[in-house]
Amino acid sequence: MRIADIQRFSLIDYPGKICAIIFTQGCNFRCPYCHNPELVAPSLPEKGASYGKTMKAGNILAFLERRRGKLDAVSITGGEPLLQSGLIKFIEQVRSLGFLVKIDTNGSHPKILKKLIAGGLLDYIAMDVKAPLEKYEQVTNSPIASDNITESIQMIMGSGIDYEFRTTLVSTLLAGEDLEKIGTLIEGAGRYVLQRFVPSKTLDPAFMNEKTWPDGELYDIKERLERSVSSVTIR
Repeated sequence: MRIADIQRFSLIDYPGKICAIIFTQGCNFRCPYCHNPELVAPSLPEKGASYGKTMKAGNILAFLERRRGKLDAVSITGGEPLLQSGLIKFIEQVRSLGFLVKIDTNGSHPKILKKLIAGGLLDYIAMDVKAPLEKYEQVTNSPIASDNITESIQMIMGSGIDYEFRTTLVSTLLAGEDLEKIGTLIEGAGRYVLQRFVPSKTLDPAFMNEKTWPDGELYDIKERLERSVSSVTIR
């Protein structure tokens, strides 16, 4: 496990639970608006630096041991956590301490996701649906096996585990028709989150000048998406 950092307390990352957030290093996508660029690119040209130091899994587990009874859950994010070779063992150790586990994923590794679900290792899954399938490579700047995305979506929806799908809205990347296509892709889903793009830091510096959707358009598309998704939330 390449663990970059831990946020020791959060009231918002795991719905209804108090959690710690663990950040892993490395991602197979290069979304230009990514707000964790230091976890995505091993070397950032503008900084000329490689990944920072990692934290030992043993130290993380020792911290969690001390927080038993004070935290409900652990949220594992990135980067893309499913790239981590030690992920399954680490989650088993976290669960042995009595914590719920939430994972954030881009859905590109359904085989690993299947193992986690089959092993009863997850309590909540948040999957980023970046775009309609035909625009995935454009939005993520990465080669994509679209079958992996659809397989992950269907697996999550049929898992019996609490979940959400979510899309970050950058006005120059996605239009209303794109969101309607995503709505079709996840038709019947229990929860879909529309995330306003906030340019605090980005993988592509040019995207610091990009904007999210106007509120009027957001609420209009929310109403349309609610015809195919049970709950649509704007965050």
